[in-house]
Amino acid sequence: MAAYQHHFFDDHLALPTPQKAVCVGQNYLAHMQEMGGAPVSEAMFFIKPLSAFVGLSEQLAIPRNQGAVHFELELVVLLGKALTNASEEECLQAIVGYAAGLDLTLRDVQAELKQRGHPWERSKAFDGSAAISAFVLVDSKEALRALAEMDLQLHCNGELRQQGNTRQLLRSIATLLSQASHCFTLAPGDVLFTGTPAGVGPLQVGDDIKLQVGEISMQTRVV
Repeated sequence: MAAYQHHFFDDHLALPTPQKAVCVGQNYLAHMQEMGGAPVSEAMFFIKPLSAFVGLSEQLAIPRNQGAVHFELELVVLLGKALTNASEEECLQAIVGYAAGLDLTLRDVQAELKQRGHPWERSKAFDGSAAISAFVLVDSKEALRALAEMDLQLHCNGELRQQGNTRQLLRSIATLLSQASHCFTLAPGDVLFTGTPAGVGPLQVGDDIKLQVGEISMQTRVV
């Protein structure tokens, strides 16, 4: 398998290979409620390593024999510069692209780990768990503002399963990036998964998935 590299839809030069994806748990209220969670004062971050990255294309491979594999559709933003202890304005200026992403989750494994009070890495950071489309370039103030009002939809076998808009984020993209940068340095090429709307559910081999994030629209088949 070829090593993952970022790509833009319009063939702009790719950025450096990412070190990590920073993800946030339950950043849409309706999803928090469906998972039985309650609002917390600080964002709950977790990381997916480079080995989790895979290009979102015509086929989507999922793990076998590890229980339910859930889809979580998210807006993903791409960083063009390093951020450490950064302000929200500095974070916004570092964004150079956005993509559609699937935060794949081993839900049964996650539930078991939660019950034991253990970290979630095995359920969230496995190989192929960060499926990311090509990126749309963010190169203007207008494009940056559009991230704050972006529609997300996911259909599974023709049925609408997830629908939301980034206006519903409990914490804005700038806030998330700033808070994350105070926890650990974000490197050029790193990405932020911004959270998923309600409606997450299991994938089965053979499912046809259609997803839309902003102007990105694509289909994939689960294998």
